Amino acid sequence: MTGMRTHAAQARMRHIRARRIDALFSWLVHACALLVVLMPAGIVVSLFAGAMPAIREFGPSFLWHGDWDPLHGRYGALPMIYGTVASAAIALLLAVPVSFGIALFVTELAPRWLKRPLTTAMELLAAIPSIVYGMWGLLVFSPILARYVQQPLQASLGDVPYVGALFAGPLVGIGILSAGVILSIMVIPFIASVMCEVFDATPAMLKESAYGMGATTWEVVVKVVLPYTRNGVLGGIMLGLGRALGETMAVTFVIGNMNPGGSVSLFDAANSITSMLANEFAEAGSGLHQASVIYLGLVLFLIAFVVLSLSRLMLRRMRRPQGSGA
Repeated sequence: MTGMRTHAAQARMRHIRARRIDALFSWLVHACALLVVLMPAGIVVSLFAGAMPAIREFGPSFLWHGDWDPLHGRYGALPMIYGTVASAAIALLLAVPVSFGIALFVTELAPRWLKRPLTTAMELLAAIPSIVYGMWGLLVFSPILARYVQQPLQASLGDVPYVGALFAGPLVGIGILSAGVILSIMVIPFIASVMCEVFDATPAMLKESAYGMGATTWEVVVKVVLPYTRNGVLGGIMLGLGRALGETMAVTFVIGNMNPGGSVSLFDAANSITSMLANEFAEAGSGLHQASVIYLGLVLFLIAFVVLSLSRLMLRRMRRPQGSGA
């Protein structure tokens, strides 16, 4: 009887200890989740506090004014917003098809002995520091772009109204297009890696059934793999877009770091929000100049938030049952 009581007491102690550990684990998990919410909120609050003098001075007009003149106290974010959005859009236009091709080849076509080297190569590309990409872009890629892309485009399309303005500028190979191409090279490993993972997650039975019915590889990818993995594919694209919007050093090397003064050319020296922050934050004097630079950081945060919200909206619409609209 005494042994049974001892065993029961030990069981109760183990149960109490397990409940305490479970409660501690639950508290830690809730704290981590709360931290994820508090960190962005803290960033927004600090940005608002730092940018408040500029917000009071310029208000929303800061977004569509193009002047950036610290000597006369005139500041506007439009050229930097254009440079950021345009370079990120070019990066996605180039990176998404290439990433899709890489993921398709690795998961569906590549022999087994080649998959590991390709995966390792993608990981190495992702591990290269951004400053190395920037130096390579400035010293190697920009002259090639000026000679073999910019010069032929200016010769053939330079006199076309409106279109020619996109390719105007000195033949030095720096600008928004150069920044976009470098960004595309940088984000390809991230997008391709995510696509490879989600493509591999497609049940083999679904693909084998489609092949058994006579479908080609393209038909299997378009009609089986993509519908099954579209949420993951879109998530990988959004990951690449976030990387492109937030990249600093590589863009600073190749974009030119000058306000284009209303120019929309892809080959004129331009600025992005991140390059402006990198160049001016340390030298910005206290007062309106510093507040305007912080205002730029707040604008970049809002752009990223809008992009994330749109992606979530797209995912929600994709998750609707196919027959809901019938």
